[in-house]
Amino acid sequence: MTRVLQTGRKEPVSGEKRSCVVFLHGYGANGADLLGLADPLGEHLPDTLFVAPDAPEACVGAPMGFQWFPIPWIDGSSEEEAMQGMARAVEDLNAFLEALMVDEDLLPEQVALFGFSQGTMMALHVAPRREDEFAGIVAFSGRLLQPELLEDEVVSRPPVLLVHGDMDDVVPPESLPAAAEALQGAGWREVFAHIQKGTGHGIAPDGLSVSLAFLRDKCGF
Repeated sequence: MTRVLQTGRKEPVSGEKRSCVVFLHGYGANGADLLGLADPLGEHLPDTLFVAPDAPEACVGAPMGFQWFPIPWIDGSSEEEAMQGMARAVEDLNAFLEALMVDEDLLPEQVALFGFSQGTMMALHVAPRREDEFAGIVAFSGRLLQPELLEDEVVSRPPVLLVHGDMDDVVPPESLPAAAEALQGAGWREVFAHIQKGTGHGIAPDGLSVSLAFLRDKCGF
């Protein structure tokens, strides 16, 4: 049985919903951590609904935070526990996305995933394995997990924007070119990248501006 994800939301500025951005937060954070981005983005995407679910598990190292799955080198879990946790989180997220589209009367091409760190790992894993192609993926400061499986398991290839700080000491900046290479090797035609100069593990104004342009120009929002 899938777990219900508690969700925050920010309604479209215009009052008319034509698209939706789903924020997927990082390890130890919560949906509210990214939902604040709805304000600067919503000014320019007035017909967009923003939703931000909390990940399904409480995070051991962050009492008020959540995790999509355990991370062995942080919380002491085993690789097996991490893999099982991710598999279960994938089911939870897919169920959440299905319910969202039904409840909000949205088509897949009206939905974009916007991930940060562990949320990016989830977005890059889930979206390509869905038959219904999403509008796009904004992937901040994360990595593509199990790249060796992607070519055999990919079903859809939505446009992807990879963004990373060049001073990230949590997820190495090298994760960006590695992800881009794997995506292109699996047949992607639209993979875009942006390096945030002088930025660590975070979302800088220039990265957010590039994300806005991507959502408007490549996702059609």
